[in-house]
Amino acid sequence: MGVDTVSSESLRGAMVDQLVADHEAKGLTMRPEVEAALRAVPRELYTPGVSAEEAYRSDIAVVTKRRGDESVSSVSAPWLIAEMLGQAVDALDGGLRGRHVLEIGSGGYNASLLRELVSPSGSVTTVDIDPEVTERAVACLAAAGYGDVTVVCADAEQPITPSRRFDLIIVTAGAWDIPPAWMAQLVDGGVLVVPVRTFGMTRSWALRRVGDRLVSDSHRLCGFVAMQGAGAHELRYVDVAEGVHLRLDEGQQVDPGSVGGLLSQPREQAWAGLSLPPRTVLADLDLWLAARLAGEVDHFVVLSAQQEAVDADLVAPAWRFGTPAALHQGTFVYRSALRWTGDTFDVGACAHGPQASAAARRMVAQMRAWVDGDEPAPVLHVVPSGTPDGDLPAGTVLDKRHSRLVLTFTPA
Repeated sequence: MGVDTVSSESLRGAMVDQLVADHEAKGLTMRPEVEAALRAVPRELYTPGVSAEEAYRSDIAVVTKRRGDESVSSVSAPWLIAEMLGQAVDALDGGLRGRHVLEIGSGGYNASLLRELVSPSGSVTTVDIDPEVTERAVACLAAAGYGDVTVVCADAEQPITPSRRFDLIIVTAGAWDIPPAWMAQLVDGGVLVVPVRTFGMTRSWALRRVGDRLVSDSHRLCGFVAMQGAGAHELRYVDVAEGVHLRLDEGQQVDPGSVGGLLSQPREQAWAGLSLPPRTVLADLDLWLAARLAGEVDHFVVLSAQQEAVDADLVAPAWRFGTPAALHQGTFVYRSALRWTGDTFDVGACAHGPQASAAARRMVAQMRAWVDGDEPAPVLHVVPSGTPDGDLPAGTVLDKRHSRLVLTFTPA
């Protein structure tokens, strides 16, 4: 055994140890079969051009193809891969052994982990729209000893093998909608694990097929390169100030001229008056705010900001990569950075405009309602686009191209 092999195995072991610790810190438990797969697959063979140290960092994705400044293909960060695989195993009673899996969005590494999980009696098919990506996946899988993974170059908006059904479909690209082909290729009771954008915010949902609809089993905060092909849906941005942007993802029409001077108006800050522990799932709060505010304001949007804008105190968002925000009657409001007192924190809102104080109070009232309701977790229902309103569960409806998404909330 060479020095490089020993070094790679040591780095791989350290990466998995870190992932297990990260799971525990989040209140999760890594499934033993997922841990075993992560310890078995040589990730460095799927990340050419980077060092083994970088390949085995648990917290970063390795970009494998760019188009200009845009990342269009990557080997996902190990922490996210581990969590999504855990979602799949948890949602499928009895685990993945002997199951038949379709992966949408290829690269090779995740497919090889799935191959370990399904065992020789199962199968893995991985598909990507980009021939460069599938060619690289074939080569990497062969080098790592997983030549029995089926690699297909196609647009997964359409059925890959129309007569075949899968127990699990796992998507490793950011989706805006659920095309009918994905539902059609799932066995009844099968599971779709997919990063879906709702109100401009992405979560990895484990969705179980029940008849003609899907119902979520779990969700995780995540981020992915965007879907390409017929399923692509472009995010739109409007600039509020230098380095401060509004993300529009559900057909909102915002006049750039109407928001350009908002941040020059005085800032109003409101606090919810809470003392929350560090493990509070604020990603659930953000979806709660989206669901509750979408029907109350002119536009629910997502605020993103460059670090320079935050450092200059132009904005003080909860998370600069995507914070719930709203525009209403010329006023702009967003969830603000946390206020820590010892080991607990409070949540708040910042607002600018003629009704800033009222807007900030309205947002923090929704935050208190979430906490008073025992911090309910979102449940996502996906039904065909033609489903009548009367056949939908009670919740916030978001109409997409192929489906109707309904967000409901269940107390923890």
